[in-house]
Amino acid sequence: MDIARERHPLAALLRSRRWTAAAFLRQVAERHCALGYGGMASRKEKVSRWIAGAAVPEITTQYAMAALLGIGQREVDARGWPTWLLAASSEDRAVLESPWTPAGSVTVLGEMGGPVDRRGFLIASSSALAAMVAQWTTAEPAAAAAGGRRIGAGVADQLDTRLAALRHLDDEIGSASVYDAATTEIRLIRALLTNTSHSQQVGRRLYGAAAEACRLAGWCAYDSGHHADAERHFIAALRSAASGDDDTTGALTLAFWANQRYTTGDPRGALDLLDGALANRRVTSPRLLALLHARRARAHSLLKEPVQAYRAIEAAFSVLGHAPPARADLAALYWLNTGELHQFAGSSALSLSEPRRALEHFDAAVNGEDAYDSGQEVRGAAIYLARRSEAHLALGDLDAAVEVAEQVLQLMGGVESARGSSALNDLRSGLRGHRHVPLVNTFLNATA
Repeated sequence: MDIARERHPLAALLRSRRWTAAAFLRQVAERHCALGYGGMASRKEKVSRWIAGAAVPEITTQYAMAALLGIGQREVDARGWPTWLLAASSEDRAVLESPWTPAGSVTVLGEMGGPVDRRGFLIASSSALAAMVAQWTTAEPAAAAAGGRRIGAGVADQLDTRLAALRHLDDEIGSASVYDAATTEIRLIRALLTNTSHSQQVGRRLYGAAAEACRLAGWCAYDSGHHADAERHFIAALRSAASGDDDTTGALTLAFWANQRYTTGDPRGALDLLDGALANRRVTSPRLLALLHARRARAHSLLKEPVQAYRAIEAAFSVLGHAPPARADLAALYWLNTGELHQFAGSSALSLSEPRRALEHFDAAVNGEDAYDSGQEVRGAAIYLARRSEAHLALGDLDAAVEVAEQVLQLMGGVESARGSSALNDLRSGLRGHRHVPLVNTFLNATA
């Protein structure tokens, strides 16, 4: 058996729909004509060539396929062939289509933690994001539950303590191990929701804990490069937050989900998520509001919209300036401080092709009173240093660029992170154009 062919999204799609190649092509040809693209040859050998990678369908053929499968052209353009075909996968149907009710949340929680490994793929269409945010804000929260052994607030307290420990473990040991622990928590909480009786208040806290466990698992999956799995968990987190009447955890989920969307090529979708979170007047944590504004800045910077980006940065600093001490704010954002916002601002300026302004913010991040703690989370520190190196490179300062790049390499040693590895690879790509310079060539050879 040719494993690569069997795993091709089109082969999987034909199997799941029980379509022969000829039947599939006949339907595609009909859609092609109906869309005004004219006639299309429908020799079944085409399908074999597409699956084998020997040919790529014409773009109008792909649009006709998408119309047949109920997928928008925007997804075809954004994801490319054959990745967009995964949007038709039945694996994600429960996650995307279950009702926004407590029972629906329990169903979705049961879908978490499976062997999903679609690294470059996001399961939600861009057009669906705003609709999900609207459902989050209008869904009915859980009521009391009867049946099974009764549990009280002490159980919810213990779950909160365990999740707090996982957040800090992620800083120390990395995403792969914490992902497994977070999915274990999800299974435990789902069992409690299903098999115990509890008051309305305790039930809503259980859903809130499920939301946080899913958010953590989503973050860890994203950090490991497993984008489909990450997005499944973020959707489950948002659903569980709605069932728990927990707007804060829902908005926090949207902040992390938006990060994934804009770094994987959908900054407009990220803004849909962030704007929806900011529109929720029950979200009052200053640190969370500052994070939402900072994420908006990053999305606008990637869209090359400087006015909106810098306005969002100003809003983030303004909100954080009125925040209470970290211990009196949202526990999950213990890491967000003024230095972190300067790192956001520097990253935004770099995306907007303003490397000198970026360096000013990167310097302020580590030299100010409320400085960024580079020892708290190694992956983030390495990524920000990689961006600092890029800024030096953009200004033609190769000595500084390589010096900082070597610091990135030291920090990333032994740390498993797809995001960190990607940042280092991007940095090496930028330096390759200067390979003729001895110190650059030495660095590239050492990191080959």
